[in-house]
Amino acid sequence: MGQYKYITNRTIPNKAGEENKGFVRARVPNDSDTAEVVYKCPECGHQESASLPFKRPFSVKCSKCGFLMRLPKLKGKAK
Repeated sequence: MGQYKYITNRTIPNKAGEENKGFVRARVPNDSDTAEVVYKCPECGHQESASLPFKRPFSVKCSKCGFLMRLPKLKGKAK
């Protein structure tokens, strides 16, 4: 990861549970507490880039429809 303390690239299901309708890509530089985020909302299809405060668990709220995209820790999912 080198220059970043957090990096993720995940698909996000919509409310109906349909996969691959949206995504969140985020990275946080080592010297910052701000995440550089690119997302596509799985509900309305709105795509945007944003700088958001980074805290765990990380989540992104669509600026158009308000859908909350939660990114839980992946620990334990790799089994």
